[in-house]
Amino acid sequence: MTDTSIDTLDTATGRRIAYRRTKGTGPGIVFLGGFRSDMEGTKAVHLEQAAQQQGRAFVRFDYSGHGASSGTFEEGCIGDWAEDAMAVISSLTQGPQILVGSSMGGWISLLVARAMPERVAGLVMIAAAPDFTEDSMWASFDEAQRAQLMEDGRVLLPSDYGDPYPITRHLIEEGRNNLVLRDPLHFPFPVRFLQGSADKDVDKSVSISLLEHVCGPDIRLCVVKDADHRFSDPDCLTLITDAIDEVTARASVN
Repeated sequence: MTDTSIDTLDTATGRRIAYRRTKGTGPGIVFLGGFRSDMEGTKAVHLEQAAQQQGRAFVRFDYSGHGASSGTFEEGCIGDWAEDAMAVISSLTQGPQILVGSSMGGWISLLVARAMPERVAGLVMIAAAPDFTEDSMWASFDEAQRAQLMEDGRVLLPSDYGDPYPITRHLIEEGRNNLVLRDPLHFPFPVRFLQGSADKDVDKSVSISLLEHVCGPDIRLCVVKDADHRFSDPDCLTLITDAIDEVTARASVN
């Protein structure tokens, strides 16, 4: 029986990252969750179960300030969470991995793939939200919100998923160091973008922009009519596992 109890990884940056790992064959799968989400979400658990059925290696984890990991959310930023992901991949996996990034996890996946392409076999991104701190949050703030952010160090944004999001000045300013849509992205491995047409958090135009921005020999976008940002109903979950299987098959022949 596979042991997927929570374990922790102490990183070189001094953060303690909670994770669950399934050992198995490669290429392994690493799930990268979204903004303020944790590794116990529907997609992460479903993909772990699918990997176990196939005997595939799989890792899901919490960024610092998320879930069971150390730190507080308001202390974190995109660069920190990308470092967490790279530490997990470097320390807990072997060989190239298939990265499955959900929402913010899509942005993190792109940063990982840009920084350490030798450890990436392919990308599957669900409602990917690259550069959202700049292009979605900062761009949508009115003058009062921008002034409050600069003076008080944070603003609260309403959320459909629970308590308001505390958005810090540090998150916005540090995010500008990690933008991925301003410079070319060249990926030699297969890439799949999955997007719901009814997503109210990440418009489908973002996925279309990504499709046009990323260069490579094997890049595709699937838009599901009426699917929302969660992308977690049975049909959507099947689409994710099918995309992973397709990327796995195509990565092995490239």
